[in-house]
Amino acid sequence: MIITQTPLRVSFFGGGTDFPDFYEKYGGAVLTTAITKYVYVIVKPRFDDLIRVTYTKAELEHNVNDIKHDIIRECLKLTRITKGIEVVTIGDLPAGTGLGSSSAVTVGVLRALHAYKGETMLPDWLAEEACYIEREVLGKPIGVQDQYISAFGGFRYFSFCLESTVTKMVDYKDLFDHLLLFYTGITRDADKILKVQSNNISKNIKVLQEMKELAKEKVTGELLHKSWELKKTLGPISNTKLDKLYAKALKNGATGGKILGAGGGGFLLLYTDDKDRVRKAIKLTEIPFESDPNGSRIIFNNEETTQLN
Repeated sequence: MIITQTPLRVSFFGGGTDFPDFYEKYGGAVLTTAITKYVYVIVKPRFDDLIRVTYTKAELEHNVNDIKHDIIRECLKLTRITKGIEVVTIGDLPAGTGLGSSSAVTVGVLRALHAYKGETMLPDWLAEEACYIEREVLGKPIGVQDQYISAFGGFRYFSFCLESTVTKMVDYKDLFDHLLLFYTGITRDADKILKVQSNNISKNIKVLQEMKELAKEKVTGELLHKSWELKKTLGPISNTKLDKLYAKALKNGATGGKILGAGGGGFLLLYTDDKDRVRKAIKLTEIPFESDPNGSRIIFNNEETTQLN
């Protein structure tokens, strides 16, 4: 049996500039962190030749092509594992809420399946394979930052261009003393929102370039607010309920924030110097979190605990 632990993420600046249609021409940049919330993947051999996949549903199939979970199906096909295996995914937080869970699943499943075959994957290889599956094979209208931060971990600045991806660790010091993360209770179809953003890239070059420059800055409430205002011009990212919630936070001690991920719901990130005041005003489920220095790693392998970063 192999178990992998892959971090979810909180992205601060630059989201949208990690789409190839933008960064291959203009260069992209994001400031993001892996967090101490995870997707776990369990892989183990079966006693027969069937394939069992368990997530919110359970599948038992003879043929890998019949698996309905598209990410797990394509990860199995890429690693050429086509029979006699069980794959289980478990998440700390709901999917479809803006924390990069889909890409964390892809990275975590790939890490587990390669380990199952005795193969060690470097973070950049893992991220590239995950991007290939999600963007090229499945045709998802997404960027590439989620796969990279889940693979690398840490609090990082990523720079994307046509030729390469460059990353460096960022010193965030006391930032998390000012951050609050609340679950809005709203889930959404991120692909629909991201498809609109992707289709509108050519119309939003100036805004995206401004957002890219913010990724070079230190995180403050004022800059988070500026980034959120810019992001809302890219597509159907907010709604009346979210706008009222954010305005209430600003009136009660928050200096900035954003809806994470594609928008439309999920998690609300806020920056404040008075956490208790904001908590009393918002009254939503708070999710405590910190930055995690580790990317996707193996935490159990044949009864031996390892840490492969």
